[in-house]
Amino acid sequence: MVEAADTAVASRDTKPLRVGLDIGSTTVKAVVLDQTDALDGVLFSDYRRHHANVRATVAGLLEDIHGELESRGRGDEPIRLAITGSGGLALADNLHVPFVQEVIAETRAIDQEYPQADVIIELGGEDAKITYLKPTPEQRMNGSCAGGTGAFIDQMATLLDTDAAGLNEMAKHYETLYPIASRCGVFAKTDLQPLINDGAAKPDLAASIFTAVATQTIAGLASGRPIHGTVIFLGGPLFFMSELRAAFHRALEGKVDEFIVPTDAHLYVAFGSALLAGEPDQLEEGQHFEARTCA
Repeated sequence: MVEAADTAVASRDTKPLRVGLDIGSTTVKAVVLDQTDALDGVLFSDYRRHHANVRATVAGLLEDIHGELESRGRGDEPIRLAITGSGGLALADNLHVPFVQEVIAETRAIDQEYPQADVIIELGGEDAKITYLKPTPEQRMNGSCAGGTGAFIDQMATLLDTDAAGLNEMAKHYETLYPIASRCGVFAKTDLQPLINDGAAKPDLAASIFTAVATQTIAGLASGRPIHGTVIFLGGPLFFMSELRAAFHRALEGKVDEFIVPTDAHLYVAFGSALLAGEPDQLEEGQHFEARTCA
């Protein structure tokens, strides 16, 4: 699918097109950058679930990228591709392209768009991360359990006979918050089921689930280290669910100066990977590969 570019094409003065793929536990994100380093000027971007079929999803994305470039008359232009994400290492090795650690890609993207940021809070499908950016980047992650992540939210939504979007809509109308564990779906169900049986209002339960996610993320990952200054929300769940963001606002009220939700928060790690694809000197030794066409 990726073939060596013609030498004459590769010798053009312009930058090669830069492609970043973020392969997570449940989704694949793609960003294609042209000459600009701004996320609002991308040639192509997408976010799709892979349903545990990563290779087919990535193949489909690369085909769609090539189709978009062909439609612009640029199908023969060289690209530089870099892959990041928890599910990306093996694929990067197989495609012989650079693999970038998530914390590096994420930090590069935030440095580009929000250099004033102090902390990143990111929720994914099956992981949660807090990254302290200053004085030096330090990332903390719940690598052993999906509690408090997108998968946990999906599971809790099922108990309330809805989906994540429906849960978010319910939570907008809450009046009371109940204590619910989010460290594990089993414990959360133990807390939630008696409340359902007692007739607790679904909006209250929905908001309580989001509050549990925020509380668990902060307590479990920050572990006493203060979260303050400018906080950036990244990842699909925080991008798509306003009431999940509201739960973090409540949990950090009076401690944080500013919360920022980037316009394309779900694409930022892929964006950082695309930026680094065009910066070979920033990649690890042995990770430099020549530009190729996406054909």
